[in-house]
Amino acid sequence: MTAGRWGTGLAATGVLVATGMWAMGPGADGEHGRAGVDEHLWSGVRPVIEARLVADSRGGGYGEAVPGLRARWFCRAQAQDLEEHDGLVRAGVSTLCLEYGVRAGALLECGGARGPRVLRLRRDAGATGGYRVVSTQRPPDGAEYGRWVDAHFARRAAADGGDPMQDTALEATARDHFGLPAGAPVRAC
Repeated sequence: MTAGRWGTGLAATGVLVATGMWAMGPGADGEHGRAGVDEHLWSGVRPVIEARLVADSRGGGYGEAVPGLRARWFCRAQAQDLEEHDGLVRAGVSTLCLEYGVRAGALLECGGARGPRVLRLRRDAGATGGYRVVSTQRPPDGAEYGRWVDAHFARRAAADGGDPMQDTALEATARDHFGLPAGAPVRAC
């Protein structure tokens, strides 16, 4: 192969890589999810969504049944689809919720769940964060799961775990909550 062909091939590869990075947009860091999400709107609704995820998770973990662990849930959401019309926000999100407890200086991971959800929020000046969740939907288990995700998300791969969120941010938040040092080990419950 001649040097001219190598140069053309390398240039074409560079264009493809740059185009892919551009298409991934701000979601490439795992924080925002889909490129084009209104960052201002997301920053307003994200804390409300994550608080709702925590509330919905309570009572569903092993660690909560063991009082000495002081277990609690920590959740993150990643926007996939986000739109607002007439004060009503529709948020299609990927979620990660983990239940952590603490024992003998170690963080214990006691349970967890990951999956897509669609939440609707309404602007409410009296609510914490300025929004309140008016509805939340999850996909059904079994054969209908894929159809539900296809019907509710523009990008199935992202909603269905194609853009996996890392649990390191949740681990750091849990360590901070329990007053553990940054290097405290994480063990199974």
